[in-house]
Amino acid sequence: MGYYVNLKKISLDEYKNILKSMEFIPSWKILEENIDDNLEAIKNQNFNNLDELLTALKKKDNIKMLSDKCGLPEKYFEVLKRVLNGYRQKPNKLKDFPCVSEDTIEKLEKIGLKDTFKLYDKILTAEKRNSLSEKTGITKNDILLLTKLTDLSRIRWVNHTFAYVLMECGYDSLEKVAGADYKTLYLMVKELNEKRQIYNAHIGERDMKMVIDSARDLDIEIEYEIF
Repeated sequence: MGYYVNLKKISLDEYKNILKSMEFIPSWKILEENIDDNLEAIKNQNFNNLDELLTALKKKDNIKMLSDKCGLPEKYFEVLKRVLNGYRQKPNKLKDFPCVSEDTIEKLEKIGLKDTFKLYDKILTAEKRNSLSEKTGITKNDILLLTKLTDLSRIRWVNHTFAYVLMECGYDSLEKVAGADYKTLYLMVKELNEKRQIYNAHIGERDMKMVIDSARDLDIEIEYEIF
């Protein structure tokens, strides 16, 4: 439970299935080969879950050691490290959201809330959102707006701009994105951007599927009761 995917809950056996269902971008292709054998070799080094594996991969010496013991190239572990690090992407800065006023940002920064990770625990329930509104003088509607943007920002690959785009398309929560059809959402996002020119990057159907799959990995925690 929490802002990020709980990697302690994902075993190496479960990760095999995740890799098998994953859409691999070109720089990840090395992970697509011999998934069962490779993950079994890693599991045999006494890793119980992805959290333990990622912790080990943070040390360069461990990457070389695992390469030797598992009979896999160091590049394999370097790519695996990047992919696993993606589960804990940098939170979005609140000041970067295009739909949040400078006054709201200033009030939140005064109490040390500068990004979506720090804000997350403060907006999980209606009671907490009410309390934050009273403490800062920010309207309840603006707090709810920030809540939705924070919820969306938990999803891998969703930066401040794309969180806003998803919200504008009506997919204003993690739960809604997780339940979306990727082709439908792709067309909605494409149509919105063609009309309003919000971003310049190309987002394809495969990218949208990866976003939705990432949303499904996360626990749905925010309670959206009416204030």
